[in-house]
Amino acid sequence: MTRAPEIPAEARRSSFRAGTRSELRARLRRVSRALAADRSGATAVEFGLVGGILFVLIFALVDFSHGYHQYSSATKALQVGARLAAVSDPVASDLRALTGLDDGAAGGAMPYFERRCSGAASSCSQGAFDQAAFDTILYGRGNSACPATPQANPPMCRLFPRLRPRHLEIDYVHTGLGFAGRPGPAGRAGGPVPTITVRLTNLTFDFLVLNRLLGFPAISMAGLSATATGEDLASAAD
Repeated sequence: MTRAPEIPAEARRSSFRAGTRSELRARLRRVSRALAADRSGATAVEFGLVGGILFVLIFALVDFSHGYHQYSSATKALQVGARLAAVSDPVASDLRALTGLDDGAAGGAMPYFERRCSGAASSCSQGAFDQAAFDTILYGRGNSACPATPQANPPMCRLFPRLRPRHLEIDYVHTGLGFAGRPGPAGRAGGPVPTITVRLTNLTFDFLVLNRLLGFPAISMAGLSATATGEDLASAAD
């Protein structure tokens, strides 16, 4: 019996290595094709790409909606405060005694005046700061603090609960209205007819989420104001 020629060991090893490499390349190609065709995780990947942006947009909508509500509430509170200031004792107490008769006859022009009263400093640019008059404007008639129960006519502090005395400035400015000796209710002198401005100060709106996510800075609410013309500057008036 004729024996088959013996293949050298080195040739066998080379052939084995070549076969192994070919088989490995074939397996890698099959795995690559399978991965390329498999789309089972595509939804998760797409959500990962889009979800972050979507959540930021939702948080931005919530933050800006909250900000709009804050500004609307503050504006309404200022309007109520200006209206109440127009028919209440002036915070600058010297205006109560201002009749215009000291420098002229009845019917003449009122002297110019300008008073700025700060709740933060509890002072006015002229005249004494009347704390009770200030409390009336902020908390409502007869209150020295914000009432805990709902009121028929809600005061400023109920309409905008963030308000504190340090957040308010009240200006009384003569703009040419009224006249010296103007009669008032119950036979007393009517006093001046100022233009009254109730203004926010030292107050900001802070973004709840966007500040932490994107570093959005706080927005100043200082400068929001409401103006009314004084009528009878006495807390007995309605």
